[in-house]
Amino acid sequence: MTFRTKRQEAMAMRIEVWADVVCPWAYIGKRRLEKALADPALAGIDAEVVWRPLRIDPAAPAQATPLVELGSTPSMGAAPDRRAAGFPPSRDLGQVAQIAAEEGFGPQWGAVWRADSHDAHRLAFLAYEHGGSALQDQVVEQLMKAHFLDGADISDPRRLHGIAARSGYPDTAAPLDTDCADRGVRELLLIGKARSIVTSPSVVVGDRALAGAQPTDVIVDFLTAAEGVSTRDMPEEVRRLRWSESLLGQRDALGALTLLQPLLDAHADDLNVRRLAARGYFHSAQLSRAVDVLRHLVADAPDDSYARLMLGRTLQRLGRAEEAAVHLKVAAAMTPEFASTANASTSAIDSPHARRPWANRRMSP
Repeated sequence: MTFRTKRQEAMAMRIEVWADVVCPWAYIGKRRLEKALADPALAGIDAEVVWRPLRIDPAAPAQATPLVELGSTPSMGAAPDRRAAGFPPSRDLGQVAQIAAEEGFGPQWGAVWRADSHDAHRLAFLAYEHGGSALQDQVVEQLMKAHFLDGADISDPRRLHGIAARSGYPDTAAPLDTDCADRGVRELLLIGKARSIVTSPSVVVGDRALAGAQPTDVIVDFLTAAEGVSTRDMPEEVRRLRWSESLLGQRDALGALTLLQPLLDAHADDLNVRRLAARGYFHSAQLSRAVDVLRHLVADAPDDSYARLMLGRTLQRLGRAEEAAVHLKVAAAMTPEFASTANASTSAIDSPHARRPWANRRMSP
């Protein structure tokens, strides 16, 4: 097996495929993407395909359940709340099977198990970390083949060990039998959510996304257009700030704090990091932690009226009205628009003043 060097992968167009390995459209989309990349129109494009996790059935039981008992298969390609709750009617399954046959999968097509795909995503994550996109592609192919063509339970650790071995992943037992890559997969799931990627599969290049298992010619057109668009290289720290803010906007404060944690570890003095952390603590009801962050923020940046507003609102929630009034009065004097938020709902914390544009810069050391 030939692997790209890190330099080669850095120079290639990175095509991210956000998908669940138990999603039939993801397997169909994989075949269509492979055909697109082999199209003469893309002959000059050096592409690296990286698979990212998306869960279409996050409520799947830890112990796999035969789909014959459910009479269906997990739904796919809808909004997350609909994916988790429902299953498509049997006529849709027949349509998917027909399309799969047209893509060359044959009559044996069809999942047998409703399986939790978290550990399968861990294996795909580890494959990329260990051997790059080539090894990861082999692992993803084997996972999907096992689920859709072999009738296998890909949540079974023994099955995952076998898939890893067949794909060329050495020393398989140790990483799979621990929680290795668990945090990495969970972070990627949050990043996908922050980027509003909800359809399995979604092909993403830079800031451009193509949702669904689109026909090959559509994928070719998408990649051709994406290849001609330069994307601004944004520091990882700035991306994390934006993703964390996106999750706060989606009312996922704990998810935002998870993505923010590396910045809190490495850049604890950065004002933007501290503001977002305070909002995360406020919205996750960690009010004492929010107060601690905000007191230091106000001390270090006494002209920051928004930090004063946040501190006043947090103290209000703690029932410390007299302390809160002092900070709310100062905030209103500095920024008159804040005067109307003194007795507003908690949404005042997320006023437009909270959404300050992040500079495209590195964090201070």
